[in-house]
Amino acid sequence: MTTSCYIHIPFCDDICSYCDFCKIYKRSGQVLRYLDALEQEIKKHYRGEKLKTIYIGGGTPSCLKVEELERLFEILSLLHKEKEIEYTIECNVESITQEKLMLFSKYGINRISIGIQTVDDISIQKLNRHHTKESVLKTIELVKKMGFTNINVDFMYGFPWQTKDSFEKDLQFFLSLDVPHISTYSLILEEHTVLGNQRLTPLDEELELWMYNTIKETFSQYGYMHYEVSNFARVGYTSKHNLVYWNNEEYYGFGLGASGYVNHIRYENTRSLLKYESGNTVLESHVVTKREDMENECILGLRKLKGISKETFEKKFSMQIEDVFPIERLKQKNLLKEQDHYLFIPEDKIYISNEILLEFLD
Repeated sequence: MTTSCYIHIPFCDDICSYCDFCKIYKRSGQVLRYLDALEQEIKKHYRGEKLKTIYIGGGTPSCLKVEELERLFEILSLLHKEKEIEYTIECNVESITQEKLMLFSKYGINRISIGIQTVDDISIQKLNRHHTKESVLKTIELVKKMGFTNINVDFMYGFPWQTKDSFEKDLQFFLSLDVPHISTYSLILEEHTVLGNQRLTPLDEELELWMYNTIKETFSQYGYMHYEVSNFARVGYTSKHNLVYWNNEEYYGFGLGASGYVNHIRYENTRSLLKYESGNTVLESHVVTKREDMENECILGLRKLKGISKETFEKKFSMQIEDVFPIERLKQKNLLKEQDHYLFIPEDKIYISNEILLEFLD
């Protein structure tokens, strides 16, 4: 059964220089047409299940005007929600207002995810972000004041120009925000982005690894549990929605460029606004084979520090995981460990998890 839903809002007031997501400069009149198309997609494909998580991402959902957000939430009232739903919206510092936060509360939003990335002045400029250290502090204070306790902030590192000193200052600032969840991302110089087109030399790998290990050690000292490769949470604040992805569970994906996994079919929506608004939403779809499903179960599950449940795998696929993948070989190399019937990548090897996964699938 599908009990989670991702909603994509592609609009942005400005485009970050590193962003490879599906995004569009926001223009007058465009948003409401898009929301009409979103409503039609939901009505066509949503099968009426009660949802445990909804995640509104982008783009920058918070850049919508209050009346546009009101229209969005009216559309999302079509979705049946569990009483204890986790209901997240992504926001940028510069577009959060008290009025919007009041609207979020009115419609049941209970988790705010704020894209900050960095408060280093040079990095803010190069990433084409538009906040300041002071505006971040005021925004976090306002979000807390308005009663939101489940708050995530995005923290980015590994910039080609970054020094140990500027990294450590960022790290201490993020810790000072005293929020229960922090998502960390090492910058990837994606093709067809401003930074990617500049042909920058990536940060030295050893320095980036030092940054990653420093994040892990420091966050642990401040009471954050490292529960997924890039995510840290205090007790009770792990992201239920993202765990749906990592547990290889099904979810709806609605909106331009969104992807979903429903009824054993993985699909990806078009990135063409014209096609989307005309109702031609799905770009491609694929029926997942049993072998692919087993591989996804492991690729996604090994992102979690807890790893893969051998019992869940056997119950789901009527096969033991050792009969499908080279578990013993990887355990002998100390690339996999087992504890309480869970297989996991040792924490000191998480940084090379991609290489381990390639060998796992060999």
